[in-house]
Amino acid sequence: LPPRELIKLNPNGGNGNGRQLSLPNIPKKIRAGEKYLNARFTFDRFVVGECNEFAYSISKALANGSHCPYSSLFLMAQTGLGKSHLIQAIGNTILQKKPMAKVLYITTEDFTNEMIYALRNNIITQFKNKYRKVCDVLLLEELHFLSGKEKTQIELGYTLDSLFNDEKMVIFTSPLMPEEIPNMKKMLISRFTSGVITSIKKPGFRTRLDILKQKALEREISLPEDVACFMAENLTQDIRQLEGSLDSLKAISFFLKKEIKVDLAKEIVKQLIPSKHLETVEDIQKIVCKYFKVDRDALKSKSRKKIIAYPRSIAIYLCRRYTDKSLESIGRSFNRNHSTVLYDEEKIKKKIKIDDGVRREVEFLCRQIEDRTA
Repeated sequence: LPPRELIKLNPNGGNGNGRQLSLPNIPKKIRAGEKYLNARFTFDRFVVGECNEFAYSISKALANGSHCPYSSLFLMAQTGLGKSHLIQAIGNTILQKKPMAKVLYITTEDFTNEMIYALRNNIITQFKNKYRKVCDVLLLEELHFLSGKEKTQIELGYTLDSLFNDEKMVIFTSPLMPEEIPNMKKMLISRFTSGVITSIKKPGFRTRLDILKQKALEREISLPEDVACFMAENLTQDIRQLEGSLDSLKAISFFLKKEIKVDLAKEIVKQLIPSKHLETVEDIQKIVCKYFKVDRDALKSKSRKKIIAYPRSIAIYLCRRYTDKSLESIGRSFNRNHSTVLYDEEKIKKKIKIDDGVRREVEFLCRQIEDRTA
């Protein structure tokens, strides 16, 4: 497959008086196979706390080759908690030490698409050689998207066997533990769990505060202590939310000539934290069922038919967005386990980004929910 070209942006902005808003630096990209590593994702820039200390330590040890007896690592974390930062920091460190090393950074979806392309164009031998013979380090993200892809799982299993036999390094990431990924072959689960397995938790207050201070420094934002503490106390979702809050803070302060104080931070926090309008999963189920013209009993059934499975996945996504219910609680309402709930949520999040039809349907249902209880 042809390499993906990245659009490089030249930050440019101003307020009419010749001054420009200094945006966060656009990081250079480091080639790793047919994808690029973000040069900004280094161990030095990773904020360490109780939530990620072991994941950070083992990742750095593997990257530096510090007499680490392991060559495989499975990083489990929800979206926006730093697993992509760590896996790319490993790649960046290795390439800095060994510029000629063959580091391949790829998602399981990319792997699947490349395999299909190779099969259709009779170049499967080149595909196999690329991952089994040429590769020194394989950085493989989003393992949960292998769910149900039997042929891809088989091919990846053979690839991992070859890499492990040659003592090559393999790093995995996923928001689910291997055994929690639906429709995953046992032989592949055993390969994922053959090395070190660790998870990254949501950062606590102290770590969130440290993250805000470092990100503010990178963005050249003078962040008062009381503002940082207020934001760290109220923005608890993930690191991306913290970064977004700082970008908004800087932009509003610059363009509206507002001093960075707690009152301004309160405005931003109010915008970033979605209102939890509905209290029950049942309300969301009713709205989704009415829109898709399906029964609630069907929504809670084991049916895998698209006419049922698709509305169910959207309902689960909306429950995660608009209620405070746990994964387990939502799962019980749909006769599903917590890992399936998480899988459905991630699936819809991804489809929203790439499928305009799905995005429009979700946006419509969101408006229905918000207008109903406004």
